[in-house]
Amino acid sequence: MGAEITDAKPLDAPALKPLKLANRLAGRPERPPTYGTTIQSSDGQEVVLGDPRATRALVALMNVHAVNGGAACHWGGPAALAEIMSATHGLMFAQQDRPWYEAFHFVNDAGHTENGVYALRANLGFDQMTFEDLKGFRSIESKLTGHGESHLNPEGVLLSNGPLSSAVGQSQGLAMADKTAGNDRVTLLVLSDGASMEGEAKEAFSAIPGLAAKGKVNPFVMILSDNQTKLSGRIPDDSFDMAPTFNAMETLGWQVIDVPEGHDLQSVYRAIEQAIATARGNDHQPVLVRVRTVKGYGVKATEENASGGHGFPLKGGEKIVEFVSEICGGEVPEALMNWAQELRSQWEAQEAAKAAAKGTSPSVKKDKIQSGLAQAAIQAAQEGYPVFSVSSDVQGSTGIASFQKSFPDRFVEVGIAESNMVSVGAGYAKIGFIPIVDTFGQFGVTKANLPLTMAALSQAPVIAIFSHVGFQDAADGASHQATTYFAAISSIPHTVVIAPSCSGEAHALMHAAIKKYAEDRQAGRDGESYVFFVGRENYPIHWIDG
Repeated sequence: MGAEITDAKPLDAPALKPLKLANRLAGRPERPPTYGTTIQSSDGQEVVLGDPRATRALVALMNVHAVNGGAACHWGGPAALAEIMSATHGLMFAQQDRPWYEAFHFVNDAGHTENGVYALRANLGFDQMTFEDLKGFRSIESKLTGHGESHLNPEGVLLSNGPLSSAVGQSQGLAMADKTAGNDRVTLLVLSDGASMEGEAKEAFSAIPGLAAKGKVNPFVMILSDNQTKLSGRIPDDSFDMAPTFNAMETLGWQVIDVPEGHDLQSVYRAIEQAIATARGNDHQPVLVRVRTVKGYGVKATEENASGGHGFPLKGGEKIVEFVSEICGGEVPEALMNWAQELRSQWEAQEAAKAAAKGTSPSVKKDKIQSGLAQAAIQAAQEGYPVFSVSSDVQGSTGIASFQKSFPDRFVEVGIAESNMVSVGAGYAKIGFIPIVDTFGQFGVTKANLPLTMAALSQAPVIAIFSHVGFQDAADGASHQATTYFAAISSIPHTVVIAPSCSGEAHALMHAAIKKYAEDRQAGRDGESYVFFVGRENYPIHWIDG
């Protein structure tokens, strides 16, 4: 491309003013929290905030309702961020001279912690929310979806979240648009360390301070939960340490405030209070509040778990009384204890009903479809095919983890970075390996679309397992529902799209794909990429025996 040559000249136009858009966010709560705790602000004033212990207890209780309805839930993330969310909401809602949303943009990129936001806001009475509303969490009738969805819950969500780091660039855009419009507003972005591994986040980490230094960004505060833990385990153990990235933020142009005790509510409150004041005082430099948290905080078993109890560990109400008691240090508010005991009683009734119905109908052996894909990869490796797995954190969900456990020297995890994963797989293909990449369908067809295209154009085909497609992931919200998966991938050249219907079929098709891949490549042909789309539910291993 050559230099642009044009004789266009600046023109006169009416003053630039944004369209007048109606606000849909709810106002500040009109009552104190049902379960509050008192801290002191930097000027010595007493401030009543939502009690983080109550947030954790409410998350546990609402999660049991969702589990009883058949939905998986998050626990470790909201438990880690309870103090961050309590302090941030307390500071936003303390704004007295105008509506809080005119003074602040609040963006939660950590969508897996959104149930903690719901729990806190029900405690505060935000948007007239009650504890009864929490019982509908992840149900089809509720606007409280697994991740925040602004199209369903515009009263509570400004930017939809779910795919990690998707809201970082949008937050940058909010702050830049405010600067262009002349609005007096601070953007508050809550981010997880796992999201910081994504390319979108790293682009914004550089762009926000770079453009702020040129006067193009309104006051910007990013609050980072740093616990070095993601869905599948500890980040440094599984992939690589993120500490160098965070240590470099000051060099990139951020002012950094470090909070070593991320579960000391007063320390967290004062750090965010200081960050807001600093950003308002100098909008030419954004502020990062690096909060050291513990994923799964409040329950010893999840704190010590490698994934921090990313997924809610209880499968029903059997142990909810003990779980909530540990969160609250044995001093559970009466209403919450009654709620927990009611869930325990429901579990006992369900177990009695199961026992009474046992043996009344023949059982059909079932398994997840992706199990067949992994077993075929294991078989192919045993037969001598150079299969190599490249993952981006969700290998336990996609099923390929069983291959990785069988051959611990034949896989690598690149961190939470789906685009990078596919590109790395293409590199392995060029050297002569048979790479298998894996992630959730929605992330595969969006973040990995261009790398899949470039793999095809580079004669570097990959085999992909993209799981949780379609409405089988309905409870996680629209951000996770890969409804365009066939259309998004089928038009890529040299790409074969496969949707097996059961584990047995998946095994046969994956083995055939690996065999054909090897035959084509060894014969000097370019080869095809094979993309397997599967859901998340259990199905009969075979629809017809034999």
